[in-house]
Amino acid sequence: MATRTTQAPGSRFKRRTFLILSTCIAIMVAIALAVGLGLGLSRGGHNSASSGSSGSNGSSGSPIIISNVVPQAASQPVPEAFISFAIEFGHFPDFAGNFSTPNIFSNNLLNNIGNLTGTKPYIRVGGTSADEALYNVSLQTTAVNRNARSRHSTGSLPNGISSIEIGETFFESYGTWPDTKYTHAFSLGLAGICAAGWSSLIATVPIACKALGNGKLLWWEYGNEPDLYSNSNPGGPQQLRRGPWGDSEYVSQWQNGTRQIRETLSQACPDMATADAYGYIAPSFWLPDNNELTIGGTFSSGLNADNDVKLISFHNYIASTSDPGISLQGTLLNHTNTIQSIAQQLDQYSFLANTSIPFIISETNSLSDIGAPGISDTFGAALWTMDYNLWSASQNISRVHMQQGTNFFYNAWQPIQSNMAIATNPPYYGSIAAAAMLGNSTASEVKIANIPLTSSTEAAYATYVDGKLARIAVINMQGYNATESGRQTPPPRGQLSYVFSIPQVASTSASVRRLIANGSDSTTGISFDGYSYAYDLQQGVPVLLGNVTRGESISVSNETLTVQLMDSSAVILDFT
Repeated sequence: MATRTTQAPGSRFKRRTFLILSTCIAIMVAIALAVGLGLGLSRGGHNSASSGSSGSNGSSGSPIIISNVVPQAASQPVPEAFISFAIEFGHFPDFAGNFSTPNIFSNNLLNNIGNLTGTKPYIRVGGTSADEALYNVSLQTTAVNRNARSRHSTGSLPNGISSIEIGETFFESYGTWPDTKYTHAFSLGLAGICAAGWSSLIATVPIACKALGNGKLLWWEYGNEPDLYSNSNPGGPQQLRRGPWGDSEYVSQWQNGTRQIRETLSQACPDMATADAYGYIAPSFWLPDNNELTIGGTFSSGLNADNDVKLISFHNYIASTSDPGISLQGTLLNHTNTIQSIAQQLDQYSFLANTSIPFIISETNSLSDIGAPGISDTFGAALWTMDYNLWSASQNISRVHMQQGTNFFYNAWQPIQSNMAIATNPPYYGSIAAAAMLGNSTASEVKIANIPLTSSTEAAYATYVDGKLARIAVINMQGYNATESGRQTPPPRGQLSYVFSIPQVASTSASVRRLIANGSDSTTGISFDGYSYAYDLQQGVPVLLGNVTRGESISVSNETLTVQLMDSSAVILDFT
């Protein structure tokens, strides 16, 4: 049962749903939410923690019933490093630093997540700039030369194609974060069209493999969003393919490049060319089956003929900054949007389910094109990040890499002083809260299940550890503006009361950890369980704040407990 005890005047926004699925799927989701059922939208999808129970939007008098033992509808065991990051290739040295000046701030933030989940986040180094990168041996002290674009717009590259340059010091960045695994991307974009790109590929393989030795390499990647290479896709960063570009052309170039990479590895780093150590995340499509390349077609054409695709990878964004009608409430603080977005990804993966290759989202965030100020950089984005990760885990996605880049609005953190100040940004707190909810998946078997609720502005989940209920999370995504225009003082803040019934629960109390800020539009003043991860306090190391309430405990009486949750906030209940 969820009951609203205080309505915040003026705090409700017009709901604008960014529809990215067919009308059929949207209707299915709406029906599922309306009846409070956990509807599986794709093969293998699970999202219910209750046994024949229903959620509430305040109109029902029934408590929300939660199973004390792991239900059938729960996810498969959550893999290690579920909460991970992707870093734009050309910006990686900003985030990681080099041997002489490692970025300690970034490492602290990664350690915080690793301390909660048992594994530091895995880092995918790739993106658009990886497909535009050429190796320049003469760059002795500069890791990345982004000013090479105009100089390379003609000459060694086809007319109209530009590039960045990387030097050998770029690869020092792989040595600055202890106990971290990486995916390194090679450029299919340039290697497949010109001699300069092919030479750069061959030259960087030995350097990359040596930098990623001693257990640092997770897998390789060859090409970023090749479904956007063609000239008929003007949304792509550059039109990297001018002639025919279909499944067979893509697979031919993929096989040519990956086989060359393995041959080079066998000479430079033979231990990385073995069947167990050698592999890729692929195909790293932007929007599956929406362009000339198709998921089923690429695999039918032989993408995995050499059995070197270790993880199926797609990219996903809830919306784009250029989409009409985007808003914090309608686009991000909208659980229905998240369900629909992930359902599309799982629908495409279902074509490959018979391969038994795990599926990851290797690049994702709120709004594509680096995000939007006032949406992607707010506390509302932190709540969305928490919901997005937990929903993905409940749907058996194996890992989620949140995209990062220097001066990107949706960044979890800004790593260096540039156009933006060094800072821990709101989305990081969403990742921390999601990590805390999942817990240490290396020490125990962790499964997660959705708790179906009836409103698009709320979401709830249950975590089961070794078969028993360990945690419940509730996210109240009803927007609340702390800086509402035209008001000297903020309006009253609404809250919901959630009543959970847990048959046969042994715990007599639950401890409370809250994710909170002054409002969904806040960009500072955020805390999780009373801790701040701000750069200017202790460079991202958690600091306990003196002005935030923590240490709450809620009694479990007659197998029932009640928790109050303010609008634009989230809570985790830990059973002891």
